[in-house]
Amino acid sequence: MFDEQVNRLGLGTYSLTGDDGIEAMTAALDAGYRHVDTARLYENEAEVGEAIEASSVDREELVVATKIGHFEEPEKTPDYVRNGVEESLEKLGVDTIDLLYHHWPRHPDEIDTVLPVFEELYKSGTVEHLGVSNYRIEDVERATDLVDVPLYANQVEMHPLLPQEEPYEFCREQDLFVVAYSPLAQGEVFDVPEIVDVAEKHDTSPAVVSLAWLLSHDGVVAIPRSSSPDHIEDNLAARDLELDEEDLERIDSIDDRHRYEDPDWMEW
Repeated sequence: MFDEQVNRLGLGTYSLTGDDGIEAMTAALDAGYRHVDTARLYENEAEVGEAIEASSVDREELVVATKIGHFEEPEKTPDYVRNGVEESLEKLGVDTIDLLYHHWPRHPDEIDTVLPVFEELYKSGTVEHLGVSNYRIEDVERATDLVDVPLYANQVEMHPLLPQEEPYEFCREQDLFVVAYSPLAQGEVFDVPEIVDVAEKHDTSPAVVSLAWLLSHDGVVAIPRSSSPDHIEDNLAARDLELDEEDLERIDSIDDRHRYEDPDWMEW
């Protein structure tokens, strides 16, 4: 799945809703994206399903990922998880989910409730791979001790302003892919001098440089979100941009380090 280069640059779909969202996602699939990432929280799984149906891409060529958890319902009972996955399958128009994430655990007890149901869904063939999202190192350790099937990926905020060195190294030691959301630091990379300099050197955009920086890391997948068909297509150039050692050192030297997704209840 993510060991195929074509899937290491996916499409984030947060806030892509309605007809405009369907149009943007369909254009992305037709342009060459083969990995699409959504969540129940985004309330656009039906639009993702419509885009898949409208595109010229066969289902077998796609990695379809969604998430369950976060703020949808305070109590994540086993039945809530099972019913939620059934709803996701119906909205997405698929028979299986390639990658199902547990989204933003609020408490260790939630991990204890959700992950065994994920294991059940994996063993039944409803889900091909299990993922977690915004899991800290201790959360990943808890999850791997809890279930007997392998976790596949941890989706976290990651970009040149938040390299996530320690979680990244830990995930690689555990043979987990790291899926980077907000890979453009919500647009801030466009104004970072080090990234701008590297972009000018390669006659490309800071967005492409930032994505290429992520893809230069073994086991990292990036899922930029854009509603612009032009930007969606331009981002694909990151697959082919090879940054040299000087470029990587320049980006790694950035002093500004901060995250954007930082809810009050989360202790990193």
